[in-house]
Amino acid sequence: MESNDVHAVYKKLIDAWNERSAEGMANLFIEDGESIGFDGSQSLGRHEIFSHLRPIFDHHPTARFVSKVKDVRFLSSEVALLRAIAGMVPPGQSDFNPNVNTHHTLVVVKRDGEWQIQLFQNTPAQFHGRPELVEQMTEELREFLQ
Repeated sequence: MESNDVHAVYKKLIDAWNERSAEGMANLFIEDGESIGFDGSQSLGRHEIFSHLRPIFDHHPTARFVSKVKDVRFLSSEVALLRAIAGMVPPGQSDFNPNVNTHHTLVVVKRDGEWQIQLFQNTPAQFHGRPELVEQMTEELREFLQ
């Protein structure tokens, strides 16, 4: 089992978001995969994931994700869980908007020798009442800013 393969799937997902590619993102999921967005919206299946993302990319200037993988755990030889943190850099800006820091959870499954996404969940990292944790996460992500 190779955690690099799981990292690669996550990197493709982040790259597809940053390239504003709804098709690129949706195609990383298994046919009945699930995506839970930052606002809690749930999309089931590649078609619905694509249909949810396309208008976002078509009508909104989306911020760029910068992320850091925190952990990869293999639940079996064909199922892995990846946890990451991510921040978003708004268009035309050079630093994060800490109000939209997030935890990413990715469950990937190996089908026909290829790792694909079963579940992607994008959870706000607002740390209510603990602004020092927001700043700590933002600082941790800054080392990945380019």
